Amino acid sequence: MDRRIFLEIAGVTGAALAMPGMIRADLAGMSGAEIESRVKELLGRMTLEEKVRQMSGAVAGNLGQALGYNKFQPTRTPDDHRLGIPGIKFVDGPRGINFKGSTCFPVSMARGASWDPQLQKRVGEVMGYEAKARGANYTGAVCINVLRHPSWGRSQETFGEDPLHLGVMGASFALGLQKHIMACAKHFACNNVENSRQFVDVRIPERTLREIYLPHFKACVDAGVASIMCAYNLVNGKYCSANDHLITDILKNDWGFKGFIISDFGAVHDGEAAANAGMDVEMPTAAHWGPKLKKMVLDGKVAQSRIDDAVTRILRQKIRFGLMEKAKPLDAKKIASQEHTRVALDAERKSLVLLKNDKSALPLDRASVRKIAVFGALADQANIGDRGSSVVRPPYVVTPLAGIREKAGSGIEVKYDSGEKPDLAEKLAGESDAAIVVVGCNWMNEGEGHDRLNLNLSPEQEDLIRKVASQNRRTIVVVEAGGAVCMENWKDSAPGIMMAWYPGMEGGNGIAEILFGDANPCGKLPLVFPKSADQLLKLDSRARTADYGYYHGYRWFDKNGLDPAFPFGFGLSYTKYKYENLKLSNKTIGKGDNLEVKVDVSNIGPKSGEEIVQLYVAYNGSKIDRPVKDLKAFGKISLEPGQTGTVSLLVNAQDLAFYNQDIGAWQLEDIEYLAMVGPSSRPEDLGLSGKFRIKL
Repeated sequence: MDRRIFLEIAGVTGAALAMPGMIRADLAGMSGAEIESRVKELLGRMTLEEKVRQMSGAVAGNLGQALGYNKFQPTRTPDDHRLGIPGIKFVDGPRGINFKGSTCFPVSMARGASWDPQLQKRVGEVMGYEAKARGANYTGAVCINVLRHPSWGRSQETFGEDPLHLGVMGASFALGLQKHIMACAKHFACNNVENSRQFVDVRIPERTLREIYLPHFKACVDAGVASIMCAYNLVNGKYCSANDHLITDILKNDWGFKGFIISDFGAVHDGEAAANAGMDVEMPTAAHWGPKLKKMVLDGKVAQSRIDDAVTRILRQKIRFGLMEKAKPLDAKKIASQEHTRVALDAERKSLVLLKNDKSALPLDRASVRKIAVFGALADQANIGDRGSSVVRPPYVVTPLAGIREKAGSGIEVKYDSGEKPDLAEKLAGESDAAIVVVGCNWMNEGEGHDRLNLNLSPEQEDLIRKVASQNRRTIVVVEAGGAVCMENWKDSAPGIMMAWYPGMEGGNGIAEILFGDANPCGKLPLVFPKSADQLLKLDSRARTADYGYYHGYRWFDKNGLDPAFPFGFGLSYTKYKYENLKLSNKTIGKGDNLEVKVDVSNIGPKSGEEIVQLYVAYNGSKIDRPVKDLKAFGKISLEPGQTGTVSLLVNAQDLAFYNQDIGAWQLEDIEYLAMVGPSSRPEDLGLSGKFRIKL
């Protein structure tokens, strides 16, 4: 995506648009030239030992780490007291800061379903504030790996399966975080499985790497992200932490990245190879660097210029983000305050995806529903996601049951049954006006270090759904999980299905607001939901090598003519929208120009709502293998009943290029392109289209 288009979508305007790679350089109150001058002056005063210490983690002996990952204090590199250079103080958190008592948001996959970059920026601002208020200056919160297969254990930590969508959401998140602290985008690159992440060698063609697995990292680089984290795995025979093609050829040279590159924790296998490949910081300890790196330099195995490059990059970001200056401390009382938890609740409202709503099963009418039965062990549990590096420890969690009881009001009786005894559950369901079954996964089913190889619910949960639905015609299933769930075994039993993901500390309130119609669902799937795992590409989660092809997700389904359970970009609302009057700014654009696509969207239903409008492009007559269609832009519009608005979507010609690996360059084709606009990726939703060409 053209850098200016992206930044405008994310809400960046004015002078910031003219600063490639240096968004928010004003945090230090210095220009880019002033920052570079100060870096050069500091570097000239440093000894080799001091430089190496800047590059080496120092977590050993940290009592706080032993008591729990970043629970009380961040992971560090050493401070340089002689020169007044503070160390890195790293904290994780795709859905909230690791520190005890932080605000917990819906997981990234849930927020990906919002398709709302400005909301994502707001979430980042809150998380950045809370991290800085607790003493951190750097976060690894921006996880943007492609969801290649929904079995991936960390699917909840990324935003979805599409590289353009990932890039917009991830870079918007980084922009929000960097209002307060440095942000790190991870894991670079092709980190898409857990069970074999430490040793799998991903074999991937250059075109597939460049077009599918790297564009979202490029978006974060263009947005000015401070740092990139290398992945554990190998790519084409080299560990990512020692992969000179990824780190130096692409990231530093091709993209002109000015930030620093760190290892994933414990991901360095060869200190010399990592240094010479271009990695800049080993985390969390100096297992291979520290004094060992100094000796490599003295022995001539690592060039002094490589050390200077690494330290220049580290100092540049520390100065850029004001770490060298004594700043006024932020008010820690705002952590998990009502101001911050309201953002978490808003994120949950906009993340929930209504997948099925037959016979107007939802919303529940408080005037006619007098007794509600809630089922499932997860209804009464704080089920907010994984407990690995993304762990968040909020001061409270609103469960679905608590939220439903609170929002139901005094006029509705709410009964709860865990579902352990199906016969009792059937009886309660038959006595109730509506039944809500909360099912899904938890941190033991999927998370860091273990993949979820069965995409179905447990047999017990599926049986509970069928038995409750057999006794209550208004059964609503609420699903909590980090990614796709196969529903064919029970989908036809329940008239209502809602995807709640792992919903964060305010999740129960958000779920209840949607159930009762206090909020209108607007989320749409950021990944395909298959009917069965047989529709997906094959995954061996313990293989030592993996061949990555060009296709996965909705592109795989399109290419193979597969019909999913729910398509990419799909989501229902309590109102209806009408699309009409598609207009293209030109029938022919230059190779450096933007195409503007406008469409009128009308709310023809009974409730106000927000609609996510999606633009896909097809390639008619392409001489190479291209997807049936690609997502190339999206936007959101808020409409009152009866209101019509115009959505403008921009596509840059260069975003339609393919990577020609034979010549090592991006190329455009002189073919007919088809722009298609609609509410989801399924063909019947993309009836509005227009043709255009690119003048080469």
